[in-house]
Amino acid sequence: MSAEVIKTRTYGNWRRPRKAGLGSFGLVGTIGVFGGLILVLFASLISIQAALILAVPIIVVVGPLALRTQDGRNVYNVLALRVGWLRRKSNRQHLYVSGPLSSRPGGRFRPPGMLSKVTMLEGRDPYDRRFGVLHHRYRNLYTVVLGCEPDGGSLVDTDQVDIWVAMWGDWLSRLAHEPGLRGCSLIVETAPDPGTRLSTEVLTRIAPGAAPAARAVMEEVVDRYPSASSEMNTYITLTYGLPGGGKRDKEEILTDLSLRLHGLLTGLVGAGGGAAEPLSAERIAEVVRVAYDPAVAADVLDVRAQHGGTGLEWADSGPAASRETVNAYHHDSGVSRSWLLTLAPRGTVRSSVLRNLLEPAPDLRRKRVALLYRPLDPATSAKIVESDRRSSQFMATSTRGMVRARAASEVAAAEQTAAEEASGAGLVEFSMVVTVTVDSAAEVADANVTVRNLLGATRISMRAADRMQAAAFTCALPVGILPWEQTMIPHELQEAL
Repeated sequence: MSAEVIKTRTYGNWRRPRKAGLGSFGLVGTIGVFGGLILVLFASLISIQAALILAVPIIVVVGPLALRTQDGRNVYNVLALRVGWLRRKSNRQHLYVSGPLSSRPGGRFRPPGMLSKVTMLEGRDPYDRRFGVLHHRYRNLYTVVLGCEPDGGSLVDTDQVDIWVAMWGDWLSRLAHEPGLRGCSLIVETAPDPGTRLSTEVLTRIAPGAAPAARAVMEEVVDRYPSASSEMNTYITLTYGLPGGGKRDKEEILTDLSLRLHGLLTGLVGAGGGAAEPLSAERIAEVVRVAYDPAVAADVLDVRAQHGGTGLEWADSGPAASRETVNAYHHDSGVSRSWLLTLAPRGTVRSSVLRNLLEPAPDLRRKRVALLYRPLDPATSAKIVESDRRSSQFMATSTRGMVRARAASEVAAAEQTAAEEASGAGLVEFSMVVTVTVDSAAEVADANVTVRNLLGATRISMRAADRMQAAAFTCALPVGILPWEQTMIPHELQEAL
């Protein structure tokens, strides 16, 4: 008899791109170091005192670029975050009030912050289904939201899971060839099921002449089942920009986006996305409305089940009032706290690495896990891969001891990435935002413990988005907010820092 060895498939080989420059200085810091050194040498030809006078300010300016946190931020990044928070607080921009009794023009409940200048468009796809398009006027971007019902991982063969993972990777790599695509996000939202949908489906189907015992059983099921069930929604956002920054007619843009939906939805079905369809403008407004005011979730489901829709518009999907603090974001009936990814799991992981994080938590009102993707075009991918390959080889040849062993593994990973990219695989930058919502500020401490326990099994390192809780909350919504598109500093300069 021969023992059959069951192998569990693992995944990984993601790595943080190495920045050009000397050590932790980065490209800008390295230029500052060598430029300052040259100036000091020239000044030393005059006198030692002149060289010292010139060296002190150079060290003060360039030195903070070498001091970095675990997630790669230097001293200037940390100071900019704190100064920005103090500035917003002094200008009372951390407070928001809307509605008829506020000073906002129009007297409506518009979403705050980065969503204040977003407008809603709506078109129809080739199958005559309505789909909403969020127009980010400040950046001239357009976002389409897709809703999915993914197939569960229970009782699924390992080979089928591997196929789904491969098809999902292929779907992401094909996004790099989408004209004008700026980014993509996947949001998984979980919450306790209020039981509205179950009661609508069951109680309305009970025959008037049903036996009392049968009626009592069905009513008891409707009453008790929601306490042990949960609601899970999955959304995918695709944000497009106009090539060359030109202007196009809105009808032309809607037509262009509608023709792309069929291919995108077909790829999602093959990747295990289940039934996927575009969300209408009304449905997007409902999702945002419930996120800001979780107490109305049952009412929204009830009205939609009874009348087929709520009639909610984008201009009324925001909160009546919100307040941002250092470590939380207060909005209507909820208090939210968000975390940002700092380090992906080292080494290889299994396909179920995020299962604990994605599963519903009974002590949380709502939880959203948002994966943000930035597909890179083939030319940029090739440059990054070759740069990482050269950097890893240099580190391997210039180190010794245990550090040399780690550098050798970096070389193997870089070589594998280069080989996969050369064979046609795509390169994608990714990050993650986790937002939990509770009923009151007193429950935030318990939410911290819950999230810390959920992250323990995933081997993922995250930090709280302190002093930018409102922005992180918005990034976790299915509205197409891409962090790298919202910064004042160009992305290339940020990479150089």
